[in-house]
Amino acid sequence: MKAVRVYQTTNVGLVRRINEDAVLCFDPYTYLVADGMGGHAAGEVASRILVDTIRQTLTVQPAPWGENELSQAVLRANEAILKRVSEAPELRGMGTTATLLHFEGNTAYYAHVGDSRLYLIRGGYMMQITRDHSYVEELVAMGSITHEEARNHPRKNLLTRAVGVMEKLSVDSGSFEIEQGDRLLLCTDGLTNMVSDNDIMELLKGEGNPADALISKAMEAGGSDNITAIVVVYDHEE
Repeated sequence: MKAVRVYQTTNVGLVRRINEDAVLCFDPYTYLVADGMGGHAAGEVASRILVDTIRQTLTVQPAPWGENELSQAVLRANEAILKRVSEAPELRGMGTTATLLHFEGNTAYYAHVGDSRLYLIRGGYMMQITRDHSYVEELVAMGSITHEEARNHPRKNLLTRAVGVMEKLSVDSGSFEIEQGDRLLLCTDGLTNMVSDNDIMELLKGEGNPADALISKAMEAGGSDNITAIVVVYDHEE
């Protein structure tokens, strides 16, 4: 059985009045972050529906859970949010990101929509596993702008894909092997928009609660958005 240490923190930040992020750790090898969007607190509704639906879907799903099971859980959440909007038109336009991670043995499976992120930290290197579904990411992919220019682009928050805003949703998924000493970070853009990759890397090496350290750094930088982080440290087999 895997021995993991899990640290999670979510914070409303210094500017927003409502925390529209949501976080979930259960099973104990399943982790989810979500960043809701929409006016009049609708983002909070969307991210909560996502978390509740994914938990309920996976709880009744026989193990093992792989890419397909995780993706189907996200698609069920998409249906649930669309259904809620049809019942409450004032919520129209709400949606949420979803970055979902699950361990089966020594394999990590993930499903992803939006611009929250999953990182793998191994051997002194940090790799972004997920790809942002955003307008600026498409510009980067085309070579129109650099990653550094993307960080300050005026349309950096414009998503091309989100849960709950389209009936035919495509979910990115994948898998990779995990090794002793690996650290995995799931986070919303309230962290990555405020804290550089180098600073994230250094904070993940530190003592104490790395999730709290990351949120504190984002707050020091201005805390302009809700901030959520889950750090999973894979120690060894028991």
